[in-house]
Amino acid sequence: MAEPKFRAPKGTRDILPPESARRRALVEVFADRASRSGFGEVVSPMFEDMGVFKRVGESTDIVTKEMFDLYDKGDPPQHLALRPELTASICRAFAEHRPVPPWKVWYEGPQFRYEQPQAGRYRQFTQVGVELLGTDDPQADVDVIALGAGFFSSVGLSRVRLLINSLGDPQCRPAYMEALKSYLESRGSDLSPQSQVTLERNPLRVLDSKRRADQPIIDSAPLMVDFLSAESAEHFETVRSGLDALGIEFDISPRLVRGLDYYTRTTFEFAAESLESSQNAVGGGGRYDGLVEDLGGPPTPGIGFALGIDRILMACDSEQVFPQPPPALDVFVVDVTGGPHALSVCDALRGRGLGADRAYGGRSMKAQMKLADRSGAPFAVIIGEDEVASGEVTLRDMRGDSGQRRVPLAALAGEIRHLLSPKQER
Repeated sequence: MAEPKFRAPKGTRDILPPESARRRALVEVFADRASRSGFGEVVSPMFEDMGVFKRVGESTDIVTKEMFDLYDKGDPPQHLALRPELTASICRAFAEHRPVPPWKVWYEGPQFRYEQPQAGRYRQFTQVGVELLGTDDPQADVDVIALGAGFFSSVGLSRVRLLINSLGDPQCRPAYMEALKSYLESRGSDLSPQSQVTLERNPLRVLDSKRRADQPIIDSAPLMVDFLSAESAEHFETVRSGLDALGIEFDISPRLVRGLDYYTRTTFEFAAESLESSQNAVGGGGRYDGLVEDLGGPPTPGIGFALGIDRILMACDSEQVFPQPPPALDVFVVDVTGGPHALSVCDALRGRGLGADRAYGGRSMKAQMKLADRSGAPFAVIIGEDEVASGEVTLRDMRGDSGQRRVPLAALAGEIRHLLSPKQER
């Protein structure tokens, strides 16, 4: 076979059936759970003004290294960026449209980051998530975290660990940042070269390093929880109590800072223990009480999370849960007359709400039956000259022990529905 002239760009890939159907099914489970919690879907542009994403944090890798940016054809041209995450876009939409708070929305769609591809991480990747804007009630934090934890349970994952932390508020964080900076500067020569650069931009980002050389230094660093104001400490305690009341297990992770600068107070991460520890984050989020204001909106507290579809499916494979959904086809029509009968029968069955497909090109009976078997459809409808003359079709059970029988064409859809009912119940 000749080598293809073009391939998908580095860090991207084509998602083919049936894997695409599995991904869609996963998104539908999330959409159902979010909708039942009062969240409505929002669809945002895949590119925004570059300034929207700079609010993520000038010191973050997303802004400094990973954004796909471009200029449009305007005069003057506008500097745009493909979205690397969706929280900033949702907050921009809130600032622009001013919906009545609390605003509860969910989303799904592709994000783009120019980073080194690795297991479960691509330059174009799909996330699902929620944002709850307009309340600083810690019970909202609990509701949002519970939605994420419940979603993982609903797809069968049992080895997802919840990590939580508090990053304090603008009143107490400066003292912590000063203590952290002083400590890290005292150990600066022992940090990795990358973290030495990060220290100059934002000391908090050093805590996010996964490099082995940095771990002993990070392990001895001051803890944010020791600097929390009384208000932030009470907020964090209410979140923990709420999770306990719902029976949601969690671990306090005092080094957890996530990768974005806009987080305040509650931060959290979901880690799949069935995956390698260095690549086991399947999602996370936190509170971002100043982001809407940074984007030109009114002071508006918010909290949300994003979950990565690719890593979640990897975790599902590791735990052997959430298999491929059953085939969408109910029947495969085999027409050996060379006439238009397969076309009209498929159209009639589809019009009655059944999944139907057929072969093309006048293939032999044997070849068409192979396609019928490969399609996964539980039934085959066979049309030959005898069937056409009698106004009937032959209905064959492809997956069970019902054999085959002649059925009047007018009664075909009803008979298939009748036979499908016990199969679906099982």
